[in-house]
Amino acid sequence: MSRADHMDVAAYALGVLDEQDAERFEEHLATCWACAAELETMVPVVGLLSGIDGEAMAALEQTHTDPALLDRTLVAVRRDRRRTRVRQLLATAAAVVVFGGLSGVAAGMLGDEPAPTPQAGPTQTAPTAAPSGEPGNPSDPGVGGEKPIEGDQHNATDAGTGVQTTMWLARKEYGTQVSVQLSRLPGPRVCRLVVVRKNATSEVISTWSVPAGGYGTNQNQLPLELTASTSAPVRDIDKLQVQSVDANGVASPLVTVDDI
Repeated sequence: MSRADHMDVAAYALGVLDEQDAERFEEHLATCWACAAELETMVPVVGLLSGIDGEAMAALEQTHTDPALLDRTLVAVRRDRRRTRVRQLLATAAAVVVFGGLSGVAAGMLGDEPAPTPQAGPTQTAPTAAPSGEPGNPSDPGVGGEKPIEGDQHNATDAGTGVQTTMWLARKEYGTQVSVQLSRLPGPRVCRLVVVRKNATSEVISTWSVPAGGYGTNQNQLPLELTASTSAPVRDIDKLQVQSVDANGVASPLVTVDDI
């Protein structure tokens, strides 16, 4: 690039270049950061010059300067396109800065490895548990109908009370784990689960309160689900019984599992 191109900054800022020279300089400006920086510093000066009263300045300076040079300069400063040129200079300088920034970003992106595009695959959805709101069903594979409960399944329905139960007995090192599902159990009342051993001894392994709506009823369709444990091994258990206990502590059977 010739030295003259770098010296055209002031002339371009003052607007004294003809259209062809102005276009040539603008092409040079797009690739020359030095000229762009110099042009940016001249923008405030050009703005100040646009407000100068040319006639008053000529009268003041005509005895101290070359009138011909002064006249040429003031005519250029007074040109109608001065204010338009100031706005154009601001836009050009901003465009050069933006262009340079985008060029740097593009260079950085081209120098990096492209990020791998994730391969599309089947969308996995969380498993939906089967609702446990149905009244207790002796054929259910597990409590709440979700997954099979550990242990041997035993079903019973009391002909007198109508209470229905499914129980699972699982052998453990400590004895037996008992999982219970109860439905058609009205409330309010207090209940307990009793293990009756083959030697005629008994053990209360769980107690609970039944709300007014009951469990597995028209008012509350959710069955009652609970788990309890006993030290008695399965081989020593004669039967399991759900009992209702009144305010005086007197117990009466609600449903019994005795086919163990």
